[in-house]
Amino acid sequence: MAQVLKRGRAETPAHAALKRLALLWAQSRGYSACAAEVRLPRCRYRADVVAYRSDRNGESTAVLECKQAWPDLRRDSYCLNATRERLAVVHARRHVLEKNLRVHYPTQRIADTLFAEFDSYDFTAIEHRGYTRVLREITALQNRLHDCTKFDDLIRFRCANLHYLVLPKELFRETEMPLGWGALLEDNGQLALARKPLWYDIAPENRLAFLQQIASCATRALNREFGISYDDVSAARRRSC
Repeated sequence: MAQVLKRGRAETPAHAALKRLALLWAQSRGYSACAAEVRLPRCRYRADVVAYRSDRNGESTAVLECKQAWPDLRRDSYCLNATRERLAVVHARRHVLEKNLRVHYPTQRIADTLFAEFDSYDFTAIEHRGYTRVLREITALQNRLHDCTKFDDLIRFRCANLHYLVLPKELFRETEMPLGWGALLEDNGQLALARKPLWYDIAPENRLAFLQQIASCATRALNREFGISYDDVSAARRRSC
């Protein structure tokens, strides 16, 4: 089944199968414009599947993120505000430690300014366990802040009205799902809604940008099918001038 979709270079068959099911589920629910691997407007993220629907009840846009393994799911699940708050606490702890270490280890001062009170210190050389642990946590939190808050960011950026996680049934843990996201669980080749998503209003210009991204993705796929390259388009543009 997964072979029907052309997989990306680093994509597993299981992930491709989830994307195929997500596309089928969306179209069966009236989302007539769908695309895979689409860069979302107003943010740096690429979504596994996006979908657009327009009917007598109005317009609706949806993002569907496929996760085949628990580490992959957990990596994007951290809360932005909670991570920032923890980072502030750990930085405050670092400042207290450094203030005390400057008193007890004055030899670690680096004379890199004209005034001694502004000189920096290198406390890594003393291998202080508490200070090393704090630096390690700061690095982990900063990495988490920049690379591991995708689910929270997509809600905050209001890229779509609805957000779904597409998961194997065994990965679903109700209390650990990101806030605002629905859950579609795969079982025997079918998707079932396990949790409804929250609805988020988005600006008309965001909806238009969302549709434009779907159209651009479809155009690229069509060009690949017909063997049209960027050079072909550039040559045709020059001939028409």
